[in-house]
Amino acid sequence: MDLEKIEGLVKIIEDSSLNEFTYKDKDVKITMSKLDHPPVVAAGVPVAASAPVNTTVEKAEEEEEESLFITSPIVGTFYSAAAPDVPAFVKVGDQVKAGQTVCILEAMKLMNEIQSDYDCEIEAVLVSNEQKVEYGQPLFRVKRL
Repeated sequence: MDLEKIEGLVKIIEDSSLNEFTYKDKDVKITMSKLDHPPVVAAGVPVAASAPVNTTVEKAEEEEEESLFITSPIVGTFYSAAAPDVPAFVKVGDQVKAGQTVCILEAMKLMNEIQSDYDCEIEAVLVSNEQKVEYGQPLFRVKRL
C-alpha cells in the first residue's frame, strides 16, 4: 500500500463520524482511531483544525499473536521513573513479574504506582514521560510469558 492511499484513508477518517477504522490487505494491517477528546490549546500555540488521528501499520503475522496491553486505570500524568535522576521502571525488552511496578501515574497530586497484572515482556512503551493519559489508554504493549 502506498503513502497516497494511506493519506487518503486518514482524510476519510478525519472527515467522517467514525471513531475507529481497520483496513487489512494481504500482509499489511492499518488501524486508525480518533482521540476521544479535542486537543488541548495553550495560549499562543496554534492548533491544526483537523481532528487528530492515531495511525499504526502492522504486519498481519503480528496479529496472530494476541497483543496485550497494560492500560491506565485513571486519568493522570505518566512518569516512567520514580524521580528524574533514576532509571525508568521498565524498558522495551524487560521481563516483568506480576505485581511489579511499571510506571507511576500522578492524579490530583497523588502518585499511583501501576503494576503489571501478569508475567510479561515489554514490547513497546506507548506514551512519553510526563504525558497526560486517559482512563483505559494503553501504556505498554506486552507479550505474556
